[in-house]
Amino acid sequence: MIPHISGRPRRTLVLAATLGAALAFGAPAALAGTAPVSPSGSAASAPAAAPQAAAPASQSATWVAGTRAYLVITAPGDTTAVRNAVTANGGTVFQYYDAIGVITAHSASASFAATMRGVSGVQQVGATRTSDVPADAYNPALPANPAQSTTPSGEPVRADMTQIKADQAWAVTTGSASVKVGILDTGVDDQHQDLAPNFNAADSASCAYGKPDTRTGAWRDIGTHGTHVAGTVAAAKNGKGVIGVAPGVKISSVRIAEPNSSLFFAENTICGFMWAGDHGFKVTNNSYYTDPWQFNCPDNADQAAIIEGVKRAQEYAEGKGSLQVAAAGNSNLDLANKTTDTESPNDSTPVTRTITNACLDIPTELPGVVTVSAMGTTAKASYSNYGLNVVDITAPGGDATGIYSTLPGGKYGSMSGTSMASPHVAGVAALLVSTNPGITPAQLRDKLATQANDVACPSDSRCKGTTAKNGFFGEGQVDALKAVGSTPPPGKFFENTADFAIGDNTTVESSLTVSGVTGNAPATLKVGVNIVHTYIGDLKVDLIAPDGSVYTLHNRSGGSTDNINQVYTVNASSEVANGTWKLRVNTTSQCCCGAIGEQCNCAPVAFVSFTYSRRVRSSSYIARGWPG
Repeated sequence: MIPHISGRPRRTLVLAATLGAALAFGAPAALAGTAPVSPSGSAASAPAAAPQAAAPASQSATWVAGTRAYLVITAPGDTTAVRNAVTANGGTVFQYYDAIGVITAHSASASFAATMRGVSGVQQVGATRTSDVPADAYNPALPANPAQSTTPSGEPVRADMTQIKADQAWAVTTGSASVKVGILDTGVDDQHQDLAPNFNAADSASCAYGKPDTRTGAWRDIGTHGTHVAGTVAAAKNGKGVIGVAPGVKISSVRIAEPNSSLFFAENTICGFMWAGDHGFKVTNNSYYTDPWQFNCPDNADQAAIIEGVKRAQEYAEGKGSLQVAAAGNSNLDLANKTTDTESPNDSTPVTRTITNACLDIPTELPGVVTVSAMGTTAKASYSNYGLNVVDITAPGGDATGIYSTLPGGKYGSMSGTSMASPHVAGVAALLVSTNPGITPAQLRDKLATQANDVACPSDSRCKGTTAKNGFFGEGQVDALKAVGSTPPPGKFFENTADFAIGDNTTVESSLTVSGVTGNAPATLKVGVNIVHTYIGDLKVDLIAPDGSVYTLHNRSGGSTDNINQVYTVNASSEVANGTWKLRVNTTSQCCCGAIGEQCNCAPVAFVSFTYSRRVRSSSYIARGWPG
């Protein structure tokens, strides 16, 4: 049975059930209900200088009934003159971004937009809502911090991960901790046992209402959707619950959904993209569409301003090195042949209107954004939107069974939707960035297309195109193993995931026992090392065979280069395979904080796990440098 469609982010399909006390399946509160919801995506970033906030008087403006939000678009650069015009014409400046020439203004005047359109230097003005800005915008409440459940050890590999060969890709790399992925959504439960190890609070915030809120916990989930998405991208490989596609990367939460409504308005999306760009996110996942219009039409002044504002923010983010991945939507619509919109505006009373292909689902249909459709096991998911030259790629989104992932409060549950497909692609993109440092968003888009496995059209007249590229599946289904560029040979796999801290000027060994292997180790034993460290010249890394033989993998080379993330090949054919193998790390970093005002990194701490394999990846480290 297909679960009910929830009400907001990319119309997530929710499977609700209960499984004991440790694992609780639950419908996301903010997504369930009658309000229209659909997935979509894209993210943008802000200038190297953080987005400018309005003057204090504007920030503390008193809410009055009838207050609406507007995007005022002008030339990028100094927006002072236009901001002054906003205040002179019955408005307040809530937020502004000189780098892209976009101002978010509030006004209770019915003539504000028409008046501002006549101001010199103003290019476009558009209301972002058909409802009032909530009073909460001026004094936002923090989301709840849910009590955490725990689950017994064990994290069986899920069907969606084997479908895209993520489980095989982990033998090559689990992703680099230097790669940041932004979850632009309803928020993320950063305390969850499977997310906390990879959560990056320093780069997390709320962009609800269109202004960054960096208070601790502002980024937390107001529903369940964002936490579920985050788990698919990067739930930790820690022996608990589930494993994400890229369990070694860092995730940041940028909450752009507003409480109560769970809607994602244009000013929130713009804020999220600008934040993503400013904070170095290499990939963002966007499983939503920009409310209140499912499709924004350029012949409508309000919607044209929304298109332009979000487009500029996405372009800015991409210019800062961020690739946006977005869900295609769950209305089973052909996005290449649009005719009708029955769901907009979803913040007041929807009406049925005739539309054309000029009307865009944003951010998913913006240039540069990777648009993701959803598959079941082998076919297009029944709900997934599609469209030739609109859909770029496909991934598992669940159909009858759903995708199992994290939920707030240390829980787990299943949901279906293109919202669930998109984070699979974001995870594969993060693996690609991990193995291709310095890759640009354009190159990353190309690699996503190249690694995808072709999926032919079924016997369905709606599917247009070729096997290589069609409207249902785009370039094909993501393949995480191909993305990381290796095919592990068959063989036994041994792993010790216990963590060991490595202090300054110390040596630490992580060991495991290999048994049941006939003969000697292979001549091409693969040893994958992933160390995040700001000065790899401090490090010596050795593989120790059962007889004590030492195979040096890295010997204090690289100077001030950051991070080791590569697979070493060791000729261990003279070693008996069975026995205790060790991985040894020694650091000689010195802390010289003698000079007044001098800043240095000292006492680096490494968290070590070790895997022996006849396939790939026999060891991995994650090291973090702590300031002295």
